[in-house]
Amino acid sequence: MNSTIRPFRIAVSDDVLADLRSRLRNTRWPEAETVRDWSQGVPLVWLQDICRYWIDEYDWRKREALLNRFAQFTTAIDGLDIHFLHVRSPHPQAMPLLLTHGWPGSVVEFHKVIEPLANPNAYGGAASDAFHVICPSLPGFGFSGKPETTGWGVERIAATWSVLMQRLGYGRYGAQGGDWGSAITAALGAQDAAHCLGIHITLAMGTKPKLEGDPTAEEARTLKAIKHYKDWDSGYSKQQATRPQTLGYALTDSPIGQAAWILEKFWAWTDCDGDPENILSRDELLDNVMLYWVTATAASSARLYWESFGRRLGAARQIKVPTGVAVFPKEITPPVRRWMESEFTEIRHWREMPKGGHFAAFEQPELFVDDVRDFFRTLR
Repeated sequence: MNSTIRPFRIAVSDDVLADLRSRLRNTRWPEAETVRDWSQGVPLVWLQDICRYWIDEYDWRKREALLNRFAQFTTAIDGLDIHFLHVRSPHPQAMPLLLTHGWPGSVVEFHKVIEPLANPNAYGGAASDAFHVICPSLPGFGFSGKPETTGWGVERIAATWSVLMQRLGYGRYGAQGGDWGSAITAALGAQDAAHCLGIHITLAMGTKPKLEGDPTAEEARTLKAIKHYKDWDSGYSKQQATRPQTLGYALTDSPIGQAAWILEKFWAWTDCDGDPENILSRDELLDNVMLYWVTATAASSARLYWESFGRRLGAARQIKVPTGVAVFPKEITPPVRRWMESEFTEIRHWREMPKGGHFAAFEQPELFVDDVRDFFRTLR
């Protein structure tokens, strides 16, 4: 098996960028929505303004350079190239920390937290809280390879991450994740307890409500969120879980279609008071979209849903490694401790956050960093 680790640098060709601008200029727009909010989807005027900015003001070369400030690599595991950021701390006692994103995110989500985690002295922290930070792109996402066979679900990705950490020489490590990253991180805790020191998550993916008597305020909040998600917010998931290939044709052909598919979720899932630009800049939003567009990963990223849903996430397992949970109020379905405790048997850290949503590291980097430091400090 070739275990070579190869340096990588993002270098999107001029032809890809020229094609993008041409497609944006030639977008065939639908008529406007018949409401004055986002209840029918991304508003036409809002998205047209994003399109104008994307064509005339967004500077990919500048943003590409910003992402390339992080050391990046690829390595083949189980026949698939895995792309990852690997930022070593200047502090030799640093703990290795694996950060895993989900959909519709990317390694871009972590660009504001990597340096504070790796070099805390420069960001108001202590050297004793330092991490060596590893951020892989999920299979079929970003600059990782696209699986050509079935079977690349949560458990297999977790096993791949375990191999990656061993290949990097990390015998003991911590792991953190949100969205699909939370499911993969939990699977790591179950599969690789011999090497995984502990896990920190922001979403309890797969945990089922336990309804006995009247719900607590915490449970009522999440039950309301579950109902809203099922009634109004889960159509994307059903499509990606059942017919990802069909969806991929449209999103791979239209940058505005890809942007709308992603940006609607940044409206719905961030703590943004009705507009994602209230919490993230246009450049940040488009950086994340670009990692889907320039790699043509609309279909391959959607297949993670096809691979994973219909199978009980976390079935017949317990996560016995120390677990930390950060509960952000605008999470899709905020975690409920009582519902988690039968599966996560060592919850040692639980914190209700004052603000923030689904993309925790992206939206609230300082709160995220502080909580990750606090939890893993107990495991050093």
